[in-house]
Amino acid sequence: MHPIRTAAFVAAGGFLAFLAIRSFTAIDTPIHAAARAPQAAAQQPAQQSATAGPAEQRAAGTPAPENPGAKTYARQCAICHGDQREGILPAFPPLVGIKRQMNDQQITTLIRQGKGRMPGFPKLPDAELTTLLAYLSTTEAVPSLAETGGRGEHPNGLAEAGGGLFQQNCAFCHGRDAMGGETGPDLTQSKVVKEDKNGEQISEVVRNGRLEKKMPAFNFSSQELTSLVAFIRFREAAAASMKGGRRGVEVADLQTGNVAAGKAYFNGAGGCSKCHSPTGDLAGIATRYQGLKLEMRMLYPEDAKSKVTVTQRDGKTISGQLAYRDEWVIGMRDADNTYRSWRIQDVKFKVDSPVEAHVEQFPKYTDADIHNLMAYIQTLR
Repeated sequence: MHPIRTAAFVAAGGFLAFLAIRSFTAIDTPIHAAARAPQAAAQQPAQQSATAGPAEQRAAGTPAPENPGAKTYARQCAICHGDQREGILPAFPPLVGIKRQMNDQQITTLIRQGKGRMPGFPKLPDAELTTLLAYLSTTEAVPSLAETGGRGEHPNGLAEAGGGLFQQNCAFCHGRDAMGGETGPDLTQSKVVKEDKNGEQISEVVRNGRLEKKMPAFNFSSQELTSLVAFIRFREAAAASMKGGRRGVEVADLQTGNVAAGKAYFNGAGGCSKCHSPTGDLAGIATRYQGLKLEMRMLYPEDAKSKVTVTQRDGKTISGQLAYRDEWVIGMRDADNTYRSWRIQDVKFKVDSPVEAHVEQFPKYTDADIHNLMAYIQTLR
């Protein structure tokens, strides 16, 4: 198989494996099937703590912290965000240094109301919330680059300090070595990093964030920003010194197809035009994504939303976005974004999953099909 095609399929295959794992887990944590979700799981330790003494808690592997805020954290938050606030990747972010991103009021609102897969805790006593906020303000020891997997030549003291900040605040998205992670780009190949001569552009992005790309703003001091820039520069130099000089697929590698042939495939044998339009959902797609990221989306759009229509026993039908599905439960977000779920044995349902057409296309592609289709998609700016 062509090496570029192999790279794209391996990347797309990773998404398939991820979704396959999720076939028995929550796409959007269901309310009544959340035995492993933060709120339900947190309630169980809360109930157990009423009867279990400190010795029994330690025997279960959970140390009994002295700080009252730490106790609240251990009972309510640690199951998802880690015993030491280190996060559990790739699902749950670290909370060390969270107050660099959010103030107390924002954190309070998030805790009370929840967001996304995180449930709300409206009944958490005010006193416990206050101690929890205080605990989240404390700092942990800054890890060294050796402890966090930093590679390359030894950094200077400034880069070492920046490395600790990076691990606590940036590695969740950009990877421990700044070469890209689950949701963040490779900073050693970043256009901003390469064009920034004195650190001002990097600092501006960090201070202001990029909300359109889901990057929050960070409240770092000037000295902290200087050390963070030094670490990114250190990682950029280390990456450039790697043997072989290349770490991935360049945009130019994917610009070898025939545009006319790709357009014909889009409208004909590929069946793409049955669901997509170059002037509709795909308008500007090549501006938003380039290179391998664009090809990965072409092959397997991981964030494509599935729809489901549920028919209840009384004949009433309800449609919405598929939020959860396993062998026992089907759940959705309806038109009002309200989560609703049913036991599968009690209803009939039909799922419309647009991504399945992409999966069915995998064995049909030839190398020429992929290169030509990619050449055409790259014209949609």
